Amino acid sequence: MIPDWQLPPGVDRGLHDYMRSGDMVAGYDAMMAASPLAAFDVQFCAKWFDQPGRLIDLGCGTGRLAKAFVPRGFGYVGVDLSDAMLNVAFASPMRGDILFIKANLVELPQHVSGPFDYATCLFSTLGMVRGHENRLKVLRNAAAVLRPGGRLVLHVHNRYFRGLGLKGWRSGEMTMPQAYGGAPLTLHHFGRGEAMRMLTDAGFRVLEVLPIGIDGPLPRPWLLPTLRAYGYLIAAEVTPRSAAA
Repeated sequence: MIPDWQLPPGVDRGLHDYMRSGDMVAGYDAMMAASPLAAFDVQFCAKWFDQPGRLIDLGCGTGRLAKAFVPRGFGYVGVDLSDAMLNVAFASPMRGDILFIKANLVELPQHVSGPFDYATCLFSTLGMVRGHENRLKVLRNAAAVLRPGGRLVLHVHNRYFRGLGLKGWRSGEMTMPQAYGGAPLTLHHFGRGEAMRMLTDAGFRVLEVLPIGIDGPLPRPWLLPTLRAYGYLIAAEVTPRSAAA
């Protein structure tokens, strides 16, 4: 077993065990196919990815976004650190302009060169990265591989869902037992303002922040979204200054 001090930046023992879980990967595609939220985030991406271009999927899993966008004429690069996930992706019969790369999102520019027109970081992938500075690096790396004006769609969990953040859970870190065994998994949950500030600090301009429920669109989104939203889908674009930096 790899010792903790040799784990990649931003990866703790819980995430390491989660990425290696064969049981998790075996049921992943079926879980995504049955999830209304997984279908809705594709719709949200399609709204902002309004014409074919190069798409990089950060934390691609088994490549579900390739199935949605490659038939529409997009070039696709999926990046993940999980061998188990990527083994399924490599075995996919889908053909087209598709490439899968094993890489740590904290160290993305060492493995991937742009420019890309679009990027995604969905299903709270960013929240699985340990440490604020590492999460900020992921967003800065996304900006670095996007062209000026390139767009990112980000999904994060809401820190204040059902009042969690008002009950003393202020750090945004939620640690829970894994359904698939292994060390407990810690997931960072974001306040709306926190996510927007991080995107701004990384060189993005926020275009839309959409509160979402467990199953997709949040009913009556105007009614206490800070407490009712399960998470947020956020669209942002790279500012010219950050792209040139």
